[in-house]
Amino acid sequence: MLKGNALVGQSGGPTSVINASLQGVIRGVQNCDAIETLYGMRFGIDGFMAGNMVNLSTQSDKVINGLSSTPSSALGSSRYKLKDEDLPKIRTVFEQHNIRFFFLIGGNDTMDTIHRIENFCRSNGYELSGLGIPKTVDNDLFGTDHTPGYPSAARYNALCVQQSGRLARDMQKVDSFVIYQTIGREAGWLAAATALARKEEGDPPHLIYCPERPFNKDEFLKDSRACIEKWGFVSIVVSEGIKYPDGTPVSASEGQDRFGNTEYGAMSGSSAGLNVHRILREATGLRGEFQITESLPMCAVDRAEPEDVNRAAGCGIEAVRLASAGETGFMVSITRNESGKFGYGKAPLSDVAVRAKEMPEEMINGRGNDVTDAFLTYARPLISPLPEYVSLEEIQ
Repeated sequence: MLKGNALVGQSGGPTSVINASLQGVIRGVQNCDAIETLYGMRFGIDGFMAGNMVNLSTQSDKVINGLSSTPSSALGSSRYKLKDEDLPKIRTVFEQHNIRFFFLIGGNDTMDTIHRIENFCRSNGYELSGLGIPKTVDNDLFGTDHTPGYPSAARYNALCVQQSGRLARDMQKVDSFVIYQTIGREAGWLAAATALARKEEGDPPHLIYCPERPFNKDEFLKDSRACIEKWGFVSIVVSEGIKYPDGTPVSASEGQDRFGNTEYGAMSGSSAGLNVHRILREATGLRGEFQITESLPMCAVDRAEPEDVNRAAGCGIEAVRLASAGETGFMVSITRNESGKFGYGKAPLSDVAVRAKEMPEEMINGRGNDVTDAFLTYARPLISPLPEYVSLEEIQ
């Protein structure tokens, strides 16, 4: 049985519940005899290689208890792409600090990082238990029912569209359309979640476009005009990564990050939402609004789902349990049984690393401008009911 110290880090963009997972790791280590001291890497793997660590075993109860209600990444994050030449140095620092347990909280690029480090150490005679803890608002990790952070971000976007939809409805004589853009490079889970804002027929959003389906400009204009004719306005949600049929990003972005992912939003100098706004404005001559929240759903702890917080912490606790039991090379996963009860499992890091889980075909309608009941059945248990609003009665 391995014994020694442990290291935990946070990587990539945060979620509103990422610190709950860190809290779970700390609590798990407190009840683990195999781990002596838990260190936290400051600002990701590159911060760790520079010797930037904090002792998490000496943190006060006030700090630990407050993590689950604290936004952003408490340890600091990075988007450093691990190089092969970094691996020997990391192994040496592990050995210097007797680190035998390694936890990283992040998305698919992060799972690739821990997978490569765990593989290198094992192949070079250094005993190490490496476990990934899932995190991403995009909900695009393989091997898990959903990722911690997605339910809270889904609620954030659904609330935004529910409330801004009221604004759009009541301002339709001024602005005939509104475009709302969500995060989602390769997968449309967050854009799809805005469908949960609907209470009655005609409620926004009217049209939803996800990266899994090509964006057809002519069909979009036809459908938008039909909504305006029927409802007096149109509410449109687009995922940042939508593409034309030839594969060109609607955002017109050509930039890439360190992992080779296309840059969208502010980093690209353009956006899908703004370009869709331009297409509709130029084709119709109508005035419209656009709303781009960018990274705000990643840190809105005031809109965090309580069960999302609990499951995020549970993933941290489960990672420590698996590591102390001798498991390595896995990411903790969230499971859902036939009765709808959630639990924990594990997925091989090799199955998760550097892959994006798209929405299943059956969750998007045939025209590619909305979700189906299959998605709503999947998503509704993840978020608590949205507010009920009133409308004036038509009384003469």
